[in-house]
Amino acid sequence: MLFSSLTFLFLFFPIVCAAYLLARKEIRNYILLIASIIFYAWGEPRYLAIMILTILVNYIGANYISRSRNQLHRKLILAATIIANLSSLFYFKYFNFVMDNINAAFNANISVIDVVMPIGISFYTFQAMSYVIDVYRKEVSVQKDVYKLSLYITLFPQLVAGPIVKYHDVDEQINNRSITFDKVSYGVKRFIIGLSKKILLANTLGSLADKIFAQPLDTLDPFTAWVGALAYSLQLFYDFSGYSDMAIGLGSIFGFRFLENFNYPYISKSITEFWRRWHISLSTWFKEYLYIPLGGNRVSPHRTCINLFIVFLVTGLWHGASWNFIFWGIWHGMFIIFEKITGWHKQEGGLISSVSHHIYAMFAFILGWVLFRADNLTHATTYLKSMFGLNNWQEINSEMLYEMDNIKLLAFAVGILCSMPIFTRILDVPYAQKLKRGAINIWLGILFILSVASITASTYNPFIYFRF
Repeated sequence: MLFSSLTFLFLFFPIVCAAYLLARKEIRNYILLIASIIFYAWGEPRYLAIMILTILVNYIGANYISRSRNQLHRKLILAATIIANLSSLFYFKYFNFVMDNINAAFNANISVIDVVMPIGISFYTFQAMSYVIDVYRKEVSVQKDVYKLSLYITLFPQLVAGPIVKYHDVDEQINNRSITFDKVSYGVKRFIIGLSKKILLANTLGSLADKIFAQPLDTLDPFTAWVGALAYSLQLFYDFSGYSDMAIGLGSIFGFRFLENFNYPYISKSITEFWRRWHISLSTWFKEYLYIPLGGNRVSPHRTCINLFIVFLVTGLWHGASWNFIFWGIWHGMFIIFEKITGWHKQEGGLISSVSHHIYAMFAFILGWVLFRADNLTHATTYLKSMFGLNNWQEINSEMLYEMDNIKLLAFAVGILCSMPIFTRILDVPYAQKLKRGAINIWLGILFILSVASITASTYNPFIYFRF
């Protein structure tokens, strides 16, 4: 089920919200758990068993870790639990990729079943591992109520596309949280902002990007190629940040406070800064559970660079079973290592230095997004050549210019404007400023109506991060 579907907006969410808000505090967790299971099973009921098995494995593993007083036993149980999690993730996400590469490398024709990846498995597997690791580190108490642990892993606002919620961030909230008018009001407004980002910006720009990336590359001119790369860069940001906004908004309605997942990443002046602002929940997960355990920056400079390379290689793999994602992770890792060695990300200067650093970062992540979006490595490299006129210098494709209608031009302009920290306090207007608050509420109402109208009129409504 999509947050941006009419079924969710006018059937599932109103029923769940009413049941939750009207119920006694003691049964609200059960209502959310049942709703989350229905939400996940709506589109893929056959994969519900995999998620239930994940819950049980981590519930049992954490309980054994908590009861054991032998450090070696604790480590072995932790290792076994993590291996179980990663084995499931490997099978459903990477098995086909590995077998295809084995067949290609050895000119073989090994016939295997085609494994279909369950939606959200990358997200809920990482959340489950964060729980058992937190218990092992004694940062949280073991959750003895399997229903509460199930709620943490299945909670539908962030179940299928994040943000990745670490257990120690919501441990207390699962056991005890409050619902106030301010939280519900903020949640509804935040949800509408996320919905409008997704429907009005991401979908509009995504339809343009899809058409450009589908063009025959031997006829793709540099201008059109850059328009496609820029459109996709904005589409990806508003698709994923829009989903995160909706997840954070829904969490607030139900009394949860999820940490921010995006902080204007496109204003970054380095790739290091970019990863502090982009998909924050993933980058902090890797920092806490992979980079620091590897030694982080507490080891020699050479080892630190290796640690960074491993983290970004795994980051690429996490995003998908494709060489594109692997090289995309390596691409970012190379820039991170370069900045670590040279101190580029720490350099400060005047306006010219600031602008040059920003242009450098923009080029790095826009070119990287081509790797992210392209169908395969050949498609990516040929597309990148087209951006710089290295295939055959083509004149601007007049047919593609017709695709740039007023709606898409407006989406481009609004997308660029809203990627900058201009409207950061739009939901924090004091009660005393009633006129301003009223104007914002009216504007949010208009955005909601426009979004619903667009959903009704269009069949183009993908969520990019669902496939991760």
